Amino acid sequence: MLSVVKGEPTPEELAALTAVVLSLGQTPQTAPAKPGVRVWVRRQQLRLAPRPGPDAWRRSLG
Repeated sequence: MLSVVKGEPTPEELAALTAVVLSLGQTPQTAPAKPGVRVWVRRQQLRLAPRPGPDAWRRSLG
């Protein structure tokens, strides 16, 4: 709930303030993106070993 403590805001100002406050409370939660091919190419150029985990042997390049 919002309350005006000082001043006399116009209806447009109240609507804008309400929209901003409501938008701040709605943060979309997305899943972290998987690393793309470019990440693996960079790791190969730096000669970094693959991280341990499922299917790590597939990324090891033999």
